Amino acid sequence: MSLLHLSFYSAFTLSALGLAFHRTHLISALLCLESMMLSMYIALTMWPIHTQTPSSTIMPILVLTFSACEAGTGLALLVASTRTHGSDHLHNFNLLQC
Repeated sequence: MSLLHLSFYSAFTLSALGLAFHRTHLISALLCLESMMLSMYIALTMWPIHTQTPSSTIMPILVLTFSACEAGTGLALLVASTRTHGSDHLHNFNLLQC
């Protein structure tokens, strides 16, 4: 395994661990999701260069588009939940209440 692969795998793993263990605020969970998407984008961008394929793929652009949509939706949910509940603490949210 090269150093490049190790850095992408470790960035994705650290982001997933941050999402799993540090879930006190919604903004920290959104930041962990964004760093996971960023590491996937960089890995998919470097993959054709590393495998020496002559054609470029559309996959990194799709990942970047979905990442932008996810960020916009996450920030809209953050604003809406802060307005209704008063804070972005995840323990305040109860999905069973209307």
